[in-house]
Amino acid sequence: MRMHPSIFMTMRMGAAAAIGLLASAQVAGAQGYANLSCGQLWYERNAIFAQYGYCFKTPQAISAFGRACFPPYGRLPPSAQARVDEIIFWERRKGCSG
Repeated sequence: MRMHPSIFMTMRMGAAAAIGLLASAQVAGAQGYANLSCGQLWYERNAIFAQYGYCFKTPQAISAFGRACFPPYGRLPPSAQARVDEIIFWERRKGCSG
């Protein structure tokens, strides 16, 4: 039996982080990255890395996504990297820090 991705995500990241990640993805899809604040863009970008098991080091990211690192440890497939690149474009355009 194949596990639904949202169930897997919930198990890996914890329910609160997974719900936030899913809600965040819906916001970006509905409004587009141009309409998001710097904080929302930060969350969107890091949520993508969290989905792929990145090991966060900053207190802010650990608080938002936890310490649950897992393979592929933040290595992104081309489609996810393209989304990250688009978010970085909007972060730079809006003058977001870090």
